[in-house]
Amino acid sequence: MNANIIHHGAFHGVTGSCHQLFIDEVNSLLIDCGLFQGAETAPDGQSGADRLEIGFALEGVRALVATHVHIDHVGRIPWLLAAGFKGPIYCSEPSAKLLPVVLADAFAVGVTRDKRLVARYLKMVEARIRPLPWRTWHTVYAGPRGTCRIRLQRAGHILGSAYVECDLTRPGGERLRVLFSGDLGAPHAPMLPAPKPPWTADVVVLESTYGDSIHENRATRRDRLQAVVERALGNGGTVIVPAFSIGRTQELLYEFEDILYRQRQRPGPHAAQWARLRFYLDSPLAGRFTQLYRELQPFWDAEALARVRAGRQPLAFDQLVAIDEHADHEANVRRLSRSGEPAVVIAASGMCAGGRVMNYLKAMLHDERHDVLFVGYQARGTPGSAIQNFGPRGGYVDIDGERITIRAGVHSLSGYSAHADQNDLVRFITRMRHLPTEVRLIHGDTAARQALAQRLHHATTGQLRILNAD
Repeated sequence: MNANIIHHGAFHGVTGSCHQLFIDEVNSLLIDCGLFQGAETAPDGQSGADRLEIGFALEGVRALVATHVHIDHVGRIPWLLAAGFKGPIYCSEPSAKLLPVVLADAFAVGVTRDKRLVARYLKMVEARIRPLPWRTWHTVYAGPRGTCRIRLQRAGHILGSAYVECDLTRPGGERLRVLFSGDLGAPHAPMLPAPKPPWTADVVVLESTYGDSIHENRATRRDRLQAVVERALGNGGTVIVPAFSIGRTQELLYEFEDILYRQRQRPGPHAAQWARLRFYLDSPLAGRFTQLYRELQPFWDAEALARVRAGRQPLAFDQLVAIDEHADHEANVRRLSRSGEPAVVIAASGMCAGGRVMNYLKAMLHDERHDVLFVGYQARGTPGSAIQNFGPRGGYVDIDGERITIRAGVHSLSGYSAHADQNDLVRFITRMRHLPTEVRLIHGDTAARQALAQRLHHATTGQLRILNAD
């Protein structure tokens, strides 16, 4: 029994994740339905961010499974529903709390800001969501020519992120287990338990975002984060951190709270300045997700819960200032760009492809007092990728038709990626009790897929059939 899978996105790139698993000749299951971002294209070569319509037939698509709520995995759900999809949307229990907020924002940005229509759409979405507990099998389709049940396991990428085990059964008892990794997290991600490899699978559809990279360890990345901020303390400048509203923002807040705590316990040379430093969370959406993260505290890992029991507030410390109103945002940009007040600003979008972070960049990129700190992947064609690549060389970036010379410091901390690195991805496969016969590499650039394929081939002494490695 072979796996029949059609990849509608994230096959030759990193974004637009969407994969169709056929249960029999007609009926199928959809894993994710995300937006393309930056210069990446849909499978037909058109596209990128402008490609929103669903380019495949939905007849027989019985359900959608959302591995997690990042926009490149769920952002096209409004267009999936508009195309006629009427099935359930399965996800983890934390994702069920987060997903309506993500989809309401995507609908408002991409379709209409009419609050009445957004509310109607959201009601329709919420009626489709079916939260599933961890580690529990659930039958999503049973027909005369095939049955499919799924089980969600913690993926450790963001709160609620899952990898999906799919058990297919055909008449006569023929069985196949297909695993979709979604986005796997690094084992040291704040607040999240590390992902554990499954016992077995026949086919694994594996992400490869950082398939050619090894992340810094947690202590090293915290030291480097602290060093970047202390440079700003000396310069009287702002550290601009473009961050995704879900996951990365909350991890950064968690880490900054820990640095502040350590400075109080064992003061360093900048302890007094750390005590006065303000951290601006300038993203209403990120603020809402941070509140939801606090409400979902039972799903945090043991370390984070221990901090809470000790009286600490990892996501709500005293020096954190949330900015909601747009007028307050504009005033903060003006004040920080002109004053000598050191500050840290966390604002979306994470790839500098829109959002409030753009105003900070336009106001500060030309000034060497300031710094830009990237803590996540920058897709090809995004302003974030241009700043990351050309900033250290004294280059420029075009923002809203304006060419800005980059004089601000530009830093990248790979250790804060919410993705597993090459070692983590290899271990996910090799620590399975029964190795799969086939691994399909998705969600990665060509170089990342090739490097990961080579490591997997070597680590399994050539036992695996590895697809999409060229």
